[in-house]
Amino acid sequence: MIYLDNAATTLHKPQIVVDAVAEAMQSLGNCGRGAGEQALDAARTIYDTREKTARFFGCTRPDHVVFTPNATVALNIAIGGLFGAGDHVVTTDLEHNSVLRPLYRVREQGGEVTYLPVNDQGDINFEDLERVLQPNTKGIVCLHGSNVVGNVIDIARIGEFTRKHGLYLVVDVSQTAGVFPIDMEKMQIDVLCFTGHKSLYGPQGTGGLCVRAGVEIKPLYVGGTGVHSFDEHQPEDYPTRLEAGTLNGHGLAGLNAAFDFLNQTGLDVIRKKEQKEMQRFLLGIKELSNVTVYGNYIDPRTALVTLNIGEMDAATVSDELAYRYGIATRAGAHCAPRIHRAMGTVEQGAVRFSWSYFNTKQDTEVAIAAIKEIAREA
Repeated sequence: MIYLDNAATTLHKPQIVVDAVAEAMQSLGNCGRGAGEQALDAARTIYDTREKTARFFGCTRPDHVVFTPNATVALNIAIGGLFGAGDHVVTTDLEHNSVLRPLYRVREQGGEVTYLPVNDQGDINFEDLERVLQPNTKGIVCLHGSNVVGNVIDIARIGEFTRKHGLYLVVDVSQTAGVFPIDMEKMQIDVLCFTGHKSLYGPQGTGGLCVRAGVEIKPLYVGGTGVHSFDEHQPEDYPTRLEAGTLNGHGLAGLNAAFDFLNQTGLDVIRKKEQKEMQRFLLGIKELSNVTVYGNYIDPRTALVTLNIGEMDAATVSDELAYRYGIATRAGAHCAPRIHRAMGTVEQGAVRFSWSYFNTKQDTEVAIAAIKEIAREA
């Protein structure tokens, strides 16, 4: 199987990640739940992972790195803990449901949500920010890179706007973390939400949020933390205020190793390799008369190509790719309904190809040949 569905999850993990998880499964106890060596080893591993995460994302406080099972939970914590009745929040039509659905809940609670539209290339107009600003605007929640069209938003520019107007900036970096340098301080991000299993090359079940010092988020979950057990309320101090229950120590050991892989390999090296294969694919198929490619292919962008072939249903194309050619892709709405409405692909869906550092030239060439053959038959 040629795996070109890395925007969903990276299948091929670095060996050091696999080894770290296997070792942790046999050695780590429960962090904060005991004084034995196994529990202490878990605590050390998790604290070290907090420090590596903070350095990687430019978060000034390692204790403000909060671990969750994925970016969706992180976004629910951030959005639900910052916004509510009477608040106005701005987002974009590019967003994944992990942003949209928590914001729909804010709207149901009596808040307001404005969606910045996109043009036919999937780009937002930054001038719209001033236009939609209201007296009760409290923050902007947006992605860094689109999981459908691959466009990358200039977060630093949005950060300047939010800081100027005293707003919160919550950013979903699920598609860009591990590919593009991200610095919370330079980009003026208040809350950064990430997942470990995509381009960070960590295990599934890992993710979190990095919170700027001074930002107070109400807990979404309450429960056991291993400290202040006689208090009726969740501890106030980060990170325990947002971490209830046993952490995924085994997975976080793998994420710890994944940061080592990324730092040793270099994000520039990873990004250039992915971009080379994405551009190779694009050049191979973009002149086909009945192939429609979506998005803006101007750098910077993530290494994915989303397309349709004629009037063929996207699921049919994806099935053909899988069963005839052994190529794994993602078809459908990609959990991002508003961008599909903007592209006019609600009924047809779209087929997404996405590369990782571990894909090869041969993978790409087989995918090009497959699309050409299916397009001739369509």
